[in-house]
Amino acid sequence: MLNDAFKALSDPTRRRILELLQERDMSAGEIADCFDMAKPSVSHHLNVLKNAGFILDERKGQNIIYSLNTTIFQEIMKWFFDFGKGGNQNEKRE
Repeated sequence: MLNDAFKALSDPTRRRILELLQERDMSAGEIADCFDMAKPSVSHHLNVLKNAGFILDERKGQNIIYSLNTTIFQEIMKWFFDFGKGGNQNEKRE
């Protein structure tokens, strides 16, 4: 899952979507209104973020509301912490 997460974060549009969702939960239409691109393109970015575990979706009436999934951020931070704590693996072998 971390590979998908890092790949999802590599795109500036997806990072901007995460920033928007940090402020509040939003519908797909509200998110699309923040970008100068076709709605299917925004939908693709939302699917990548959802498949990577960054966002959750919930149907409310005719809308799908997107929100951040903070669990994945905790997993990424743990990976960085563990990686940083490990130091240079080549040094340990010598």
